[in-house]
Amino acid sequence: MQIPQIRLQSTSMKIGLKIEQPVQQIEQKAAVQSIDQPQAILEIQTTPGKLTIDQSQAREDMDLKSLSKRVEEFAQQGYQDWLAGMARRAQQGTELRQYEKGGNALADQARQNSKGPEKQFNLGWIPSHFSVKLDYQPAQVKLEATAQKPIIDAQIHKANHAYTPGSVNVEILQKNALDIDFINLFPDEIGK
Repeated sequence: MQIPQIRLQSTSMKIGLKIEQPVQQIEQKAAVQSIDQPQAILEIQTTPGKLTIDQSQAREDMDLKSLSKRVEEFAQQGYQDWLAGMARRAQQGTELRQYEKGGNALADQARQNSKGPEKQFNLGWIPSHFSVKLDYQPAQVKLEATAQKPIIDAQIHKANHAYTPGSVNVEILQKNALDIDFINLFPDEIGK
């Protein structure tokens, strides 16, 4: 016996895709940059050092005195000797006047006037210690620095951007189809 049948046969659709990829181009030029650094301003003020050496005391100790000092000492010594001489003569005159008291005043005065002063000898340092006087004022240095800011100049460039969009084209390579067949559908024909 034959059973009626419906036969279905389908064909799938086939699609073809044609794809063009997008293209993007970016070009960035480097920035142009210049930096200028001015030199700092530096001011220096110097007061020179001062050294003072006073050796007048050392020179006097070695009997190397200045003319004005020597004249002053001679004048002082002359005045003192004049006073001493005047006192000595007054005393000797008084002694001679008092001759009647006895003694040998004239011989004594002759002996005193003929003797010179005793020589003095003493150990010592010539010149004496610390007779050279030193005075030193150190130099003074003043520094003043003024910094200068750098001068920066930067020129940037815009980016060059090119973009081509992609595309997709769809095409049908094979259409879909459905075929339907009926088999043994009519019983009359079965008996024949």
